[in-house]
Amino acid sequence: MTIDSHHHFWRYDPAEYPWISDSMGVLRRDFLPAELHREVDAAGIHGVVSVQARQTVDETRFLLHLAAANDFVLGVVGWAPLVDPGVAEVLAELAADPKLRACRHVLQDEPDDEYMLRQDFNDGVRAVTAAGLVYDILIFERHLPHALKFVDAHPDQIFVIDHIAKPRIRDGSFAVWRNGIRACARRPHVYCKVSGMVTEAHWQRWTQGDLLPYLDTVLDAFGPERLMFGSDWPVCLVATGYGRWASLVAEYAARLGSAERDRILGGTAAEAYGLEPGASLQ
Repeated sequence: MTIDSHHHFWRYDPAEYPWISDSMGVLRRDFLPAELHREVDAAGIHGVVSVQARQTVDETRFLLHLAAANDFVLGVVGWAPLVDPGVAEVLAELAADPKLRACRHVLQDEPDDEYMLRQDFNDGVRAVTAAGLVYDILIFERHLPHALKFVDAHPDQIFVIDHIAKPRIRDGSFAVWRNGIRACARRPHVYCKVSGMVTEAHWQRWTQGDLLPYLDTVLDAFGPERLMFGSDWPVCLVATGYGRWASLVAEYAARLGSAERDRILGGTAAEAYGLEPGASLQ
């Protein structure tokens, strides 16, 4: 089974999505399951993981509602108020839905680069662990030293680094990111998503050659066993179509043996998130 481990749904409202700038005009509309289903069918993808794009509990409920109505949505990475002392009760309610597989906070947008090291935030992550959920790490390259301390504080928690930690591909930056991502990869409870790369490159002029050093680095660091494909649809549309990105990753993985290829294209995500195929995929 092939799995897209990272995409978003939304009903567009400028007040809810202020990060969608004028340069991202293609994203200023609704993106819902029927459209994604057409994309994944065309690309030969069997299931997807929906990831939060707003930091509200209502966002998590919205995604779980869509997942319940669409069998190809295998799991949800939601949001919960991790710095709230009552977060354990919120997680208990949300995790009653078996399609909630993980939580995420938009760490990359916090003014404090060390937000993930706060005591109250880490108390919240311990509640995530107790609830049996994965935690997705959304950061920029500059946050990697803090992320290393963060994951080391939670050896029993499964982590997934989104978008290979957003290296500065457009600037050709490489060495600092490479050292940081390799250090995180030495922690066996940390996985990584091959996603969100084209939006860190030049949107109109990126080439496969621009991305290869970064792909080679995460493959070498994590191995196929902890590396998973994700589209970051619809955000990817500012730089590429769904099919083009899915084909690029599939072609890259095709150089490996079939078992290793299958891990990157679906097996790793299924293992990390504990995914089960929907009724329509049996």
